[in-house]
Amino acid sequence: MKQIPELANHDHPLVQETAKKLIAGKKTPLNKLENIFYYVRDTIKFGYPANIDLVKASETIKLGMGQCNTKTALFLALCKKAGIPARIHFSLIKKEIQKGLFKGIFYKLLPPLISHSWIEVRINEKWTQIDSYINDEAFYQAGKIELKNMDRDTEYSIANSSGKASSAFNTNEECFVQMDAVVDDHGVWDEPADYYATDKYKNRPNIIKLFLYKLIINRVNKRVEKIRKR
Repeated sequence: MKQIPELANHDHPLVQETAKKLIAGKKTPLNKLENIFYYVRDTIKFGYPANIDLVKASETIKLGMGQCNTKTALFLALCKKAGIPARIHFSLIKKEIQKGLFKGIFYKLLPPLISHSWIEVRINEKWTQIDSYINDEAFYQAGKIELKNMDRDTEYSIANSSGKASSAFNTNEECFVQMDAVVDDHGVWDEPADYYATDKYKNRPNIIKLFLYKLIINRVNKRVEKIRKR
């Protein structure tokens, strides 16, 4: 398998510059983390890059958008530059989380379980899991309305079967947008490329599926934007 370059490239000048701006004047790790959280949640909009998960943190900043795995790689890189202990937790998640965004034959072609990740940070002497940054706030709120109107709990990049989905920044109580759809645990990792090089990784498309993905992904992103604007 071709070696995957480092994706949480925290030493890249653009990542360094972004982290420096985000933590400027912030005296505590919690204040620094809060600024990083809102930047990754809202400045980096939810959307699907053409290269799926193999996107460097610096590239995600340039794109201004990402999904769970690429936004998490950026979150990790920014935390590293801010001096906040952080790691990525990988898992499998039900493909139903993608319903409403991918449709028809393209939804059917998705694997039933998808490799998924979120960030873990060490704050106040404990490790805290966070995934409430994955959907930007406007897209998250619009998605919740869609789910309510359809009387569904998992779709539009939200899993809310427990009724506790939240996009809030809260280190006292773990808040999640997608955790209700997680079905397996692949442990914690210091670099996403290391996980992607293993057999645990399920988002590796063949040539045909990659071609189809790149063919329709702009349409999917336009669908995301249409939902966001509602």
